[in-house]
Amino acid sequence: MAGAALVVAAAPGSLPAPDVPRYWPTGQDAAVTLLVGRALEEGRGGAVERCAGEAYRAGRCTGWREERVRATARGAGSVQRGPASRKAAQAGRTVVFPTDAGGPLEISLADPGRLTDVTVRDGHGRYVGGELAPKSRQWTNTEPLRAGETYTVRVGAQDASGTPVGVTMAFRTAPPRERDRLTVEFGPRPGTYGAGQIVTAALSHPVPAADRAARARLERSLEVTSEPAVEGAWHWVDDSTLHYRPRTYWPANAVVRVRSGLDGVQVGDHRYGGPSEPVQFTVGDRIEAVTDAAAHEMTVRRNGRVLRTIPVTTGKAGFRTRSGIKVVLSKEYQVRMRGDSVGIQRGTSEFYDMPVFYATRVTWSGEYVHAAPWSVESQGEENVSHGCTGMSTADAAWFFRTVREGDIVEVVNSEGERMAPFDNGFGDWNLDWRAWQAGSALSAAVAPASGSPASSPRSAARLRPLT
Repeated sequence: MAGAALVVAAAPGSLPAPDVPRYWPTGQDAAVTLLVGRALEEGRGGAVERCAGEAYRAGRCTGWREERVRATARGAGSVQRGPASRKAAQAGRTVVFPTDAGGPLEISLADPGRLTDVTVRDGHGRYVGGELAPKSRQWTNTEPLRAGETYTVRVGAQDASGTPVGVTMAFRTAPPRERDRLTVEFGPRPGTYGAGQIVTAALSHPVPAADRAARARLERSLEVTSEPAVEGAWHWVDDSTLHYRPRTYWPANAVVRVRSGLDGVQVGDHRYGGPSEPVQFTVGDRIEAVTDAAAHEMTVRRNGRVLRTIPVTTGKAGFRTRSGIKVVLSKEYQVRMRGDSVGIQRGTSEFYDMPVFYATRVTWSGEYVHAAPWSVESQGEENVSHGCTGMSTADAAWFFRTVREGDIVEVVNSEGERMAPFDNGFGDWNLDWRAWQAGSALSAAVAPASGSPASSPRSAARLRPLT
């Protein structure tokens, strides 16, 4: 069962010294009994499996009991259960009782007195939030526990006469079933990229849009940091894919780190996060190539300074080049381009089949910036291509050497359809910031961002070269 295990008292000396409270007086007989969580009575009939998930949370399980733990003035408690449990505690062993990880961790008093202090900390030093009920007789966690995690619980209390008592306890949560683990594969690979590079997160299991709480919990567990720091947000592309981008392009020479804090976190019913590999990449100089299709020229800038203005030709009527912002996806020295890959029939005047050199890809469907020596006379004068941006071989070779994956390639005044945000490469920058934020489960907006597709970008990798 994917779940947790309840706390039992640890014998004196079984936990690190810093976790043992030092303010309790010694040599006194004062003590109170704590009721800790609900531990499942193991027995016949598969009670653990019967009481998994919703049945536990809805309180429909039978065979559950509160574990009694004695807190003393010496801070050395004991488990008040059968002889086997007491013997294990006295030997310094932690006894684990299975229960549902989605259930609460509750610590309350069975005797007169009051709770004064409860702290819960995991093996990584992170504290679990909680609150005391009125009259300070019950504490309940307000933050979810992680599966497969070790916790230390320190309880301070007073008995009916006001004498301080307490206990330090061990708490270990059981790992989820492997098939229930949700992991994340981040992109891009480590390396150096352009200022338009998008961070991707591919989930091993889908999280449906209807479960907004699970999506929000997942987003909070995915961490993107950069030096220098920038404002950014995640956007749900589909149930299994998220993209992250800053509000504006990454600063030149930034260092970006991406990691998951999902391990052990409950994400939806019966699903828990698993370990995922972090990613770190750097951003190079900010290269922006803007093609004005009406002026038939491309202007390339590095960090705001113009490097070169290049005569080009773009898509003619019926084959207009997509307008909007694209991102370099790859560079291919030679590509075979055929008209039938984009629906042009063989034998027609528009059909082509030729090798093309210095091809810089900007869409999965086959739009490139490439050498087009056959149209040099038209470059800078008119648009004659089937959708790609063509230039001389010398200019294409220079462009090929100058740009890298993630660099920005924008087309204006082409009269072509707008670049889609997600299903044909990285068109993410074509959503304004408000629309981008609306695609986050942490956003207050309820309407989806315009242009959000139903398909994943990974399923849209159709390699169809244009010319």
